Amino acid sequence: MKYLVGISRVFVGILFIISGFIKLNDPVGFSFKLEEYFSPGVLDLAFFEPHALAISIFVVILEVLLGVMLLVGFRVKFTVWSLLLMIVGFTFLTFYSAYFNKVTDCGCFGDAIKLTPWESFTKDIVLLVFIIILFKGRQYITPIFGANAKRIATLVALVLCVGYCNYVLNHLPVIDFRPYKIGANISEGMTVPDDAPKPIYDYAWRFNVDGDDKIIVTQGDYPQVDGEFIDVETTEVQKGYEPPIHDFTIEMDKINMADTLLQEPKLLMIIAYDLRKTNRDVYSEVKKVTDKAIKKGYKVIGMSASNDEQTSTLKKAYRLNFDFYFTDETALKTIVRSNPGALVLEKGTIKQKVHYNDLDELTFD
Repeated sequence: MKYLVGISRVFVGILFIISGFIKLNDPVGFSFKLEEYFSPGVLDLAFFEPHALAISIFVVILEVLLGVMLLVGFRVKFTVWSLLLMIVGFTFLTFYSAYFNKVTDCGCFGDAIKLTPWESFTKDIVLLVFIIILFKGRQYITPIFGANAKRIATLVALVLCVGYCNYVLNHLPVIDFRPYKIGANISEGMTVPDDAPKPIYDYAWRFNVDGDDKIIVTQGDYPQVDGEFIDVETTEVQKGYEPPIHDFTIEMDKINMADTLLQEPKLLMIIAYDLRKTNRDVYSEVKKVTDKAIKKGYKVIGMSASNDEQTSTLKKAYRLNFDFYFTDETALKTIVRSNPGALVLEKGTIKQKVHYNDLDELTFD
């Protein structure tokens, strides 16, 4: 039992630190995932939605700290109980998502590792088994440092987590796992290779044969049956290739202008997914930056999921010299974790991407 606890301790501790750090690198992204869970169509806990970011920060920092505390053997009873309660909660969420097909990606490892709902649930079941082993054998979890060293290690971990979190919230994630990272070409990200795997479907054909229902399953071919066709049900049994970017549009008057705009040699995008939540205090700086870009020959556009009335009001209030295009809110949240944020592109390739706190770092050749 002692060796089993030791193996479980290292496995759980390291996994919690890695999982927590990945989400700590992008707490805003994890908060968007929590908003999905809190939405009326999932858990219907809408009163938590305004606090999603605060909950996100608390959870990811706690996740890292519990991993550290487990490894160093600090406050063992509290640590093991907390791990057990946390994994039970995670397991419920992933099972709920998988069984009811509500949230297609739990966000367990942020954008670094994408797991299907059932893969996420399986991962949590495995973790639950290891944590139960720790719970049962917690007397074997002995400290690896003295009392003061354990406290110092935990405190240092807490300070580093808080400092790192503060940095990424006021700038952008240090490590960008999304398909819109600097250097990525958006047009190429939307392309499906000719040899990409195609989706596979089962077709359940139903016929009336001599007064009896007969169902024949094929993967596309119409079956040769001596009977009357009634209907067919289609089930996807294997997903085909999905390009990294598959929901990106830049619409004006319901016309997608993405292909044209992504060929611009000098393009500056100001992205504000929701103007009701955007930081209006920085639009005076946005005005200066965009005017400078226009003078340098850049095409400047705004991208938002807000309606025409909201975009017109903002333009008028800050005398913005560019038009807003409509883009799906989820896509905009994925592009940049800042509201507003800015991207500089050259024929679809992202050259610069900044938080609104770093607008002064943009350079225009």
